[in-house]
Amino acid sequence: MQYTTSGALCATVQVLPARIHALAVLCFVALALLGICLEVSGGWLVWPPVIYSPHASWRHRAAPRNQGGADTLAAWWYIAHTWPQPFLQGLLLQLLWLAHGHVGPSWGVLVPWLAWACSLSGLVWPSLTRHPEWWLVQRLATRVRTTPLWLAIGLALDHRTGLLAGQPGYLAVGLVTAQSTVTVRHDSEDRCYRAEFSGRFTLTMADDDPLRLRLFILAVRSLDDDSAQRGSRRTREGRTPAVRQQMLAESLGIPQPDISRWERYWQERDWRRLLSLHSPDVLTHELVETIITTWAHHPQWSCERVYHLLIEHGVAVSRSQVEQAAQESGWQIVRQTLGRLCTGQAETLRLREDWLVGDLLAQIQVLLDKVETKQGLTPQEMRDVAACQAATAADGLAPRVPVLLRPWLRRVEQVLFRPWAETMVGDVCCTYCGSADVGRKSRIPRFKRVIDAAGEVHWVAVYRYYCHNGACAKKSFTALPPGALPYTAHDVETHVLVLQMYAWGRSVYRRTGEAVGVATMTTYRWVSAFGAELLPVAALFGVVKSSGVVGVDEKYVLVPKNGKAAGDNRRWMYVYLAVDCYTYDLLHIAIYEHNTKESAQAFLLALRAKGYHLRVVVTDLRQDYGPALAAVFPAAQHHECLFHAGKALHRQLWVIYGRERYRHDQQVVALREALDGVLAAETKRTAQRRYDAVMAQREALVASERGLESVFATLAAHWPMLINGIESDLIPRTNNTVELVIRRFDQHYQNMCGFESVQTASVFLGVFEKVYRFTPFSQDAQPRLRGKSPLEVAGYDVAQMPMTSACRGWALSLPFQPPAEVVPNG
Repeated sequence: MQYTTSGALCATVQVLPARIHALAVLCFVALALLGICLEVSGGWLVWPPVIYSPHASWRHRAAPRNQGGADTLAAWWYIAHTWPQPFLQGLLLQLLWLAHGHVGPSWGVLVPWLAWACSLSGLVWPSLTRHPEWWLVQRLATRVRTTPLWLAIGLALDHRTGLLAGQPGYLAVGLVTAQSTVTVRHDSEDRCYRAEFSGRFTLTMADDDPLRLRLFILAVRSLDDDSAQRGSRRTREGRTPAVRQQMLAESLGIPQPDISRWERYWQERDWRRLLSLHSPDVLTHELVETIITTWAHHPQWSCERVYHLLIEHGVAVSRSQVEQAAQESGWQIVRQTLGRLCTGQAETLRLREDWLVGDLLAQIQVLLDKVETKQGLTPQEMRDVAACQAATAADGLAPRVPVLLRPWLRRVEQVLFRPWAETMVGDVCCTYCGSADVGRKSRIPRFKRVIDAAGEVHWVAVYRYYCHNGACAKKSFTALPPGALPYTAHDVETHVLVLQMYAWGRSVYRRTGEAVGVATMTTYRWVSAFGAELLPVAALFGVVKSSGVVGVDEKYVLVPKNGKAAGDNRRWMYVYLAVDCYTYDLLHIAIYEHNTKESAQAFLLALRAKGYHLRVVVTDLRQDYGPALAAVFPAAQHHECLFHAGKALHRQLWVIYGRERYRHDQQVVALREALDGVLAAETKRTAQRRYDAVMAQREALVASERGLESVFATLAAHWPMLINGIESDLIPRTNNTVELVIRRFDQHYQNMCGFESVQTASVFLGVFEKVYRFTPFSQDAQPRLRGKSPLEVAGYDVAQMPMTSACRGWALSLPFQPPAEVVPNG
């Protein structure tokens, strides 16, 4: 039977429904036996056979009888003459497979053999030729054999492989006959969201960002393979992903450990590391620790420098990873804060003095505001003092050691700063807390050697006492007779004589020691003991007295041993003084390392902490006092000394014109006299009129000499603080009061030729303050000041204090009556 193409097609159409039905039944049964859901369907693509025998029409076929031997001979003839063609075609397909980089068996090489076997089946089993399907397949195979379609199929193998569970070497080519479906639901039992896919889908994601790649890999790895024959190892969660990490690493060119880390970050919800966009490389915890530890040893280094250091030591790191580690760990914020608060010097970091001092001054001012308004103090912060001290010692910093307050100073205070009636009371009191609730500890006395001012030696009996005051820290003390001091054989009068000769007589330690008969260092220790602390006026008198008009100025002194950094002015420090302009009382004196706005603010805060509330502050033309006064004494009026202003303007003219023109040039002399006339005016109206006249010449004079712009700028900037002192009953015109006290300080300081250290300078400032405030003015001073000390002018009653007599140069006649149990001096 022979078929034409049209006839075979018609016959095939007639039997097609029955054949499709039978094929569908077989497919569903096979899929059910395999355990695959029925939504999944498969398709087949069969290569048509290559026919070498002549075709016969099925309509006019003559069926000869007894042709079994002829069919066998035709089959053997077909095999012998046609087998090289499918062999060569399969060999070519295998070469194409290997040329595209595939390793393993290729099932595509069987396609030519299947077409050859189809033609051979018609010769071996002639009954197949009676079916129209066989003729249709044979006709299609003939068309395929005559076209280069099999080459295209071979080239397409590179794109079709790996579709079935990612297994290389498996040809997955098919026709999808079912429609794609997606089912999404929330599984409340397993507490997860579940999506089931059926059919063919495509997941596409751009490659312009590392985050997209990570999300793409996580999405692909989330697809599970539920088949029972899955042989791969399961994940930590017990899942069997449909796509393996090895296949993704090979296809995308990504190291497999990176994929594993991304999945671990996903499982541990470490979004910070998973979503990092700085670098496609994975930044591990170990690498971050290495980077930050290295950088912490050199916090002032840049990212580039740290990166090169790590590379030199063999650390596999990129520049972007160094930056990422700094930002994610917070180290970048720490570096920015350190850069704002610290300064790097010689591979070390030091706190910026302006920030540190400013922060401390702000805290002090907050505390003062709370104290003055009777509010509670700030909440207490618990600090680990031991840790702070250890950190300070590790940085090579040592706290300033305060001068110890020796126990006998309490006796000196009782002798020098109490009225005579209270000083001579014989009742025994605790030398530490002053309590009179005491009891004798022992009946057996101890004998102490005492040397009086005349050089005579006495032996006196002393007793130990118990102090019954629960707040006393010592609980016991030694009661000494009047004039005797512990830890020394010399009495109080000898110590006072040393103080009188050194401070009141303006001598030096060596001469004072020779005159009294003690060593130079002994003289220094005795005098220093009087200046251990500044005079606590409020503690002595219970009230602070001041006119409210205070002059502030500073003087530089030589202090070789200090904590300043190396530089031209390292050996110089600055003594600040605050003097009442009407009483000449020295309200406060202190020494600072730098002459800055922070030092000025700290000095004013210390003055305010003593209880002084100022109405007017007189200074020179230094600009640092303006902001400091506004912060510490906002209600005080700031006045600048007219005398200092005139000196500053003259100095500028001298620099601009030089010595000769400054003295002899008529134009310069006229300008100088005009400026003096402004500052010397007796009334504000006259001063303002003269100021306007001088400023009217500004443009013409500046056009002839550009340097004069600074003169006019200085006058204009300071004019509001200068005119307020003219024609004022409260504000003095000049700051001469402070200058007088500074001259008195120079008389003592010049004998010393500078201080040795900051500690010795602070001690001397305490001595100078006590001596100055108790020393009366001379007889050639103003009538209201003659014979009075600054404390007496301020309104304090100090006439009955022995310290006043000592500072007047009088010898103290302290009664000294040794007890009867005197051991004769042998």
